[in-house]
Amino acid sequence: MNKAVFLDRDGTLNVEVDYLHETDKLVFIDGTFEALSLLKSHHYKLIVISNQSGIGRGYYKEQEVEQLHRYMNMILKEHHAAIDAFYYCPHVEQDRCLCRKPLTGLIDRAVNEWNIDLGQSYMVGDKESDLMTAHNAGCEGALVLSGHYVSEILQEKYKKYLYKNLWDFAQQICMHKE
Repeated sequence: MNKAVFLDRDGTLNVEVDYLHETDKLVFIDGTFEALSLLKSHHYKLIVISNQSGIGRGYYKEQEVEQLHRYMNMILKEHHAAIDAFYYCPHVEQDRCLCRKPLTGLIDRAVNEWNIDLGQSYMVGDKESDLMTAHNAGCEGALVLSGHYVSEILQEKYKKYLYKNLWDFAQQICMHKE
């Protein structure tokens, strides 16, 4: 079985931009290339798990998200940091789908398609819902401070899951596992 790091996209890999779908607005967070490359060197599958409600709201089309993901991976490949798979939920909360985080439909699909051992895997994101997704899926969670504002109350509540950014997370788990 494979181990994986499930990654939220906006605020974790790239700078948070509301409803990002345009390649010219993509900016990677400092340390992202190094973090992903380090995780790959430790044999983690890198799988993006992202809510993309802008599709359901009519702000952009699925093809634009898929084009952005191809563009992201083109850049990441140049840094030996390519994402293995991108999964996204196009729905809004009112749709009550099973794939919108914190529900686990996307992770369940990835587990089946990539033969993932959740006991050796992590979900990393910049919102409490990402930690809830990890808990619901049965993997470890990590909350990075590189995206959405995380209140002091939440920082205290989740201090054992808290990392400055993806680079900090990757260094900590890869050194801990050696």
